Amino acid sequence: MPSNASAADHIQDLGAYVSASPSSFHAVHEAARRLDAAGFTVLDELQPWEAGAGGFYVIRDGALIAWVTPSGAGPTTGFNILGAHTDSPSFKLKPKPTTGKFGWLQAGVEVYGGPLLNSWLDRELQLAGRLVMLDGTEHLTSTGPLLRFPQLAIHLDRAVNDGLTLGKQQHMNPVFGLGDPAGEDLLGLLAERVSGATVDPAQIGGYDVVVADTQAPAVFGAKGEFFASGRLDNLSSTHAGLAALIAHAAASRGAGAPADGPIAVLAAFDHEEIGSASRSGACGPILEDILTRMSDSLGASVSERRRALAASFCVSADAGHAVHPNYSERHDPANRPVLNGGPLLKINANQRYATDATGAAFWARLCGDAGVPYQEFVSNNDVPCGSTIGPLTATRLGIRTVDVGVPLLSMHSARELCGVEDPHYLARVAELFFRTAV
Repeated sequence: MPSNASAADHIQDLGAYVSASPSSFHAVHEAARRLDAAGFTVLDELQPWEAGAGGFYVIRDGALIAWVTPSGAGPTTGFNILGAHTDSPSFKLKPKPTTGKFGWLQAGVEVYGGPLLNSWLDRELQLAGRLVMLDGTEHLTSTGPLLRFPQLAIHLDRAVNDGLTLGKQQHMNPVFGLGDPAGEDLLGLLAERVSGATVDPAQIGGYDVVVADTQAPAVFGAKGEFFASGRLDNLSSTHAGLAALIAHAAASRGAGAPADGPIAVLAAFDHEEIGSASRSGACGPILEDILTRMSDSLGASVSERRRALAASFCVSADAGHAVHPNYSERHDPANRPVLNGGPLLKINANQRYATDATGAAFWARLCGDAGVPYQEFVSNNDVPCGSTIGPLTATRLGIRTVDVGVPLLSMHSARELCGVEDPHYLARVAELFFRTAV
C-alpha cells in the first residue's frame, strides 16, 4: 500500500492478504508476489550474493526476510528491523490423516499452539499448506471449504451451557465427508487442489498442512469501526511491515531521496506460536544468517558487523490485548487499551516483552512524529502474559528491541477482532521507523 493510503484502503488490503494466506507458506508466497511487483529481487541462500543498493528478499520455509539497502550503506550501517510472524494457532494434519467411523470421514489433526478450541466449532474450514514431493519439489495447496468440527447438540448435552469441555484427542477430529476411510485418501484430495500443477499423491514425501477458516474478513459495527478476520495474530503485523517496506522502497527510489540511513528489514518468522525453536523461527539462525550476509556484501569485517548491530534497532510487532468489556477484571486497572486507540506499547517487568525505557522513549518519539496515537499495555499481576519474538531477538543478537502490536479481542480464536484504524496506524509508524536513524 502507498504511504498515503487511508485506513479503509489498508484494512481492505489486509483482508485480501489474510485471504491469500491460510498458512505460513501461503503468507510468504503472497508477500513474495507483492515484493516482486514492487521491484524487489529474490536471493537464493545456496548462491553467492552481490546485493548492493535496492530491495531484496529471502524465503526460508514459512519465513521471509526482506530489506531495502540505501545507496550510501557501508560496513557499519545499522539495521532497522520490524519483526513479526506468519503462523497462527490452529491444527496441523497428522501422518495417516484419513480417519473416520460410523460412515463419517474424518481428518487426523494435532493441535498447533494454543487455539481457542470452541471458536473452531461449527465453521466451514479448509486445509492449506505445502506438499513436498519425493524429488524435493514443493507445491502450495488449499482446499477451500472442506472440514467442520461439529458440536454436540444441546439435546444430547443439557449442561453444555454450564461449561463446555473439549478433549483435544477425542472431540477435535473434523469431518470432511461420508464413506469408508479405507477407500479414501485425504492426501489425494490435497494433491487435486494444487493450483497450476498435476501432482501424483504417491509421490508426496511430506507435508506441512494446517486447518484455516474460510469465512471472508469483514468490516462491521455501528460506524464500521470493527474488522473481523482469521489470523490477525499475527498477519496484522506482517502485512503492516510489508506495506511499510514496499512504500519505503518506492520512496527511496524517488528524486531527492537520501543516500544514507539504516537498512530497513522486515523479518517475518514462522513457529512463534509454538516457541520459535526452528530453522525458520526467531530462536533459529535465520535473521543472524541474513544480516551477516548483508554485512558481507557491504565488505564488513567482524568488528564492523558488531558495530552495525550496535547501531541497530528491532520493533517486535505482535498482536496484543484490548480491554474486554465483559471481563474487565482480567486487565490491569490503570492500563486498558481500546480498539482504534492506536498500537500497543507492550511492557512486562519480567521481560516477557523486550521493551525498556530506551525503547519506550524511541517508540513515543516515532508515534509522535508519525502523528499516530499509541497505548501502553501491561498485564494484570494475576494473569501472566505470553511472550513474543522480541526477547528472543534481543537475546540472540543483542539488538535493542521494543515490543508493540495491534490490540485485539478474541485472540487465538478462529476469527479475531481489531479496530479498522489500528493496523493502518502501525503501518504508518513502521514506514517512518524504516527510514529513521536510531
